[in-house]
Amino acid sequence: MSTILAVAGVEVRRFLRDRSNIFFVFIFPLLLILLLGSQFGAASGQSHVSLAGGAGTELEQRLASRLTADGLRVTSGGADAVRADLSRGRTDVGVFISDAAAMAFDDGRPADVEVVMASQSAAQAALQSVRASVQAVDAGQRQLAAIEAAGVGHVEAAAALEAARDAVELPRLEIVDTNNVTQEFTGLGQFDLGAAQQLLLFVFLSSLTGAATLIQARRLGVIARMMSAPVTSWQAIAGQSLGRFGIAVVQGGYIMLGTALLFGVDWGNALLAGLILVLFAAVSAAAAMVIGSVLDNDAAASGVGVGLGLVLAGLGGSMVPPEFFSETLQTVSRATPHRWAYDAFAIVQRHNGGFVDILPQLAVLAAMAAALLVLGALLLQRSLNRAL
Repeated sequence: MSTILAVAGVEVRRFLRDRSNIFFVFIFPLLLILLLGSQFGAASGQSHVSLAGGAGTELEQRLASRLTADGLRVTSGGADAVRADLSRGRTDVGVFISDAAAMAFDDGRPADVEVVMASQSAAQAALQSVRASVQAVDAGQRQLAAIEAAGVGHVEAAAALEAARDAVELPRLEIVDTNNVTQEFTGLGQFDLGAAQQLLLFVFLSSLTGAATLIQARRLGVIARMMSAPVTSWQAIAGQSLGRFGIAVVQGGYIMLGTALLFGVDWGNALLAGLILVLFAAVSAAAAMVIGSVLDNDAAASGVGVGLGLVLAGLGGSMVPPEFFSETLQTVSRATPHRWAYDAFAIVQRHNGGFVDILPQLAVLAAMAAALLVLGALLLQRSLNRAL
């Protein structure tokens, strides 16, 4: 076992020695997830409004209560913090309450509040909801002022107005969405979908392009020198596979942890998500073994790895969600490991599925990994005796 681990360690060090791999494995995926989530990510299903200023005043309390009642998620913070959240897309709308506006509201005079919308697409709908909530607070204040102008005290006027609201049943509008695709993405976080897609894309792509290191090891005689030591061919093969598998798992785990900490991505049950990653990484490593054993040119292997990785990722739903595919393309996509891993992540992330729920997907991934690993091992063993 120590021999296999030593071979795997050498493979990992050879991979990391190329500085470009560090960028494309650890930095570029997070940048792409940030870009895609900011531009195309689904909203969390509940618009976020941040209130700045006027803490503890009646205006702030009335606005917060009304916004919450209207289905908006409301938080409070300092003006600088709210502006920073707006610029980073962490909140949809910021409402800034000045001291003068709070005092004017208490005195029954018109109060001006500043409303700032973020740049993301979902902010426009949130702004309309905020406007409706502000208008409702304004209407309530005007009604209270009209009752007080008739000679009724403030306390009695507020109580009478509240009683009137309770006595009148407002009309309700209930919208039932029967679109299965819409329901599938309901409640999905802004970065959740993109994170799962890019995880599958980059783990598989990095593994395939890493097949070039296997060809270089064969060409430079690294494997031949290894075989001159007391190392069997199957130990060399197992070490090569384990090294590539370790790189894929580390990259996938890094993406999962990074997106959870930086973007708040919800991966569902951590153990199940990790199990999906492990099996998908096994498939990726085994596929790299096949390419690295069949081809003799490392440049050609990199090109084939990029092309094949992008094509399979596109067919498997790592670029466009497979829920939008036609029935024919849906069937084709199930020939890729990406689709089975995508479905497993969807069950865990969106539906809080358990181990039994994703067992079919895990079984298919395990079968793919085993088949590719056996094929790659046989091809690599044959290539050890083939002159380059």
